[in-house]
Amino acid sequence: MSYHLEERLYTGKMTRRDFLWLASVSTCSVALTGCAVNPVSGNPQLMLVSEKKEILLDQENSPHQFSADYGPVQDQALNNYINEVGQKMAAVSHRPQMPYSFRGVNATYVNAYAFPGGSIATTRGILLAIQNEGELAGLLGHEIGHVNARHTASQMSQGMLINAALVVGTLILSLSEKYRKYAHLIALLGQIGAGVLLARYSRDDERQADALGMQYMTKTGQNPQGMVGLMELLNTMSKHKPSTIDMMFQTHPMSSERYQSAKAATNTQYRSLKKLPLNRDRYMDNTARLRRLKKPIEAMQQGEKEMASEQLRPAERQFKKALLYAPQDYAALMMMSQCQLAQEKSDEARHFASLAKQVYPTEAQAHHISGIANMMSDRFDKAFQDFDGYEKRLPGNPNTVFLKAASLEGMQDKQAAASEYARFLQFTEQGEQAQYARQRLNDWGYLGTSRFRRR
Repeated sequence: MSYHLEERLYTGKMTRRDFLWLASVSTCSVALTGCAVNPVSGNPQLMLVSEKKEILLDQENSPHQFSADYGPVQDQALNNYINEVGQKMAAVSHRPQMPYSFRGVNATYVNAYAFPGGSIATTRGILLAIQNEGELAGLLGHEIGHVNARHTASQMSQGMLINAALVVGTLILSLSEKYRKYAHLIALLGQIGAGVLLARYSRDDERQADALGMQYMTKTGQNPQGMVGLMELLNTMSKHKPSTIDMMFQTHPMSSERYQSAKAATNTQYRSLKKLPLNRDRYMDNTARLRRLKKPIEAMQQGEKEMASEQLRPAERQFKKALLYAPQDYAALMMMSQCQLAQEKSDEARHFASLAKQVYPTEAQAHHISGIANMMSDRFDKAFQDFDGYEKRLPGNPNTVFLKAASLEGMQDKQAAASEYARFLQFTEQGEQAQYARQRLNDWGYLGTSRFRRR
């Protein structure tokens, strides 16, 4: 495979097989040490991840996930509102010292998630489904509960590997082998896969997070009925719109028991607080701009469903419909660009990625898609510019470095390519990409020289 790719790069041509390999994922594991007392129960707990490490992992990885979810929503007032509701509960939690932050992200699937250091996000899909501030508080309180109970860190301590490089995310988790080939083309460079830092929580974890969430939300004057309403909403959606919440249920196991438990706690432990307002008007006021996007978001949700079923032309029609309603929606432009890329329409993919860059200039993902499209067309100089633009906006991803090196190699700039391959090997020495990088340095006579020796 290495010889074949080498030949294609030197002749300036790449086959689809070459490209798929270039876009594949490299991984490495990190050893963890330490121990702690559980901050919620106060009991001794097997804990091999320190609080400092939780925060560091969060800071290194959460920006890549948020970007893969098409970035924070551009409605700053909405983000401020979400952060305000979350910060009030974080302040009364068991770990108020953690650097919590809350935001909405442009993804349209239904989910919310927390990184171990307290970075928490909610998708537009779930924000659109929620009906009042009480339900929002229940959602954010639940995620704060995961952080406080150190559920992700606990899973790591029981043997979960941490990928220093990043794995393909939400859209392709359950696709067929045939479509998986196309999925690599549209993989969002930088997305953290479920099962790494976005843990698949156990039912016990979910019950504990629900209980903690109700405790935190009621301490800040929120009606416990908000948690009941949230559980009822998710149960209803699981029956009528399962495709929109598949990702949520992969990470957050749902059951009627959780709904019944929330209802029972509301009628007993929190009974005196049931008359508190649910603040529906305040929620509706703060989400008014989002709710005007209901039709295009529903079209995007349907389009992603079609993509997952390998129905690329129907998916394209849905994304076209979304753009008809919201021509400057970053996520819609990105989904259309990915759909074009999956159909091997590199010119069209570049067009929509270019529009996405204009709509959200600080976000990185459009540069990745554009770079991939340029590589497919053997426009290696343009691809390098795109990947360089990605890295300037979102540094710290080894795959970006590898793709920059491959682009330079395609441009016949051996010395610059060698420098980037050497930089890639500083991130990881495992996987096929690392093997290829070492082989190139060795072939070119750079391996082991003072200039390219690992620092």
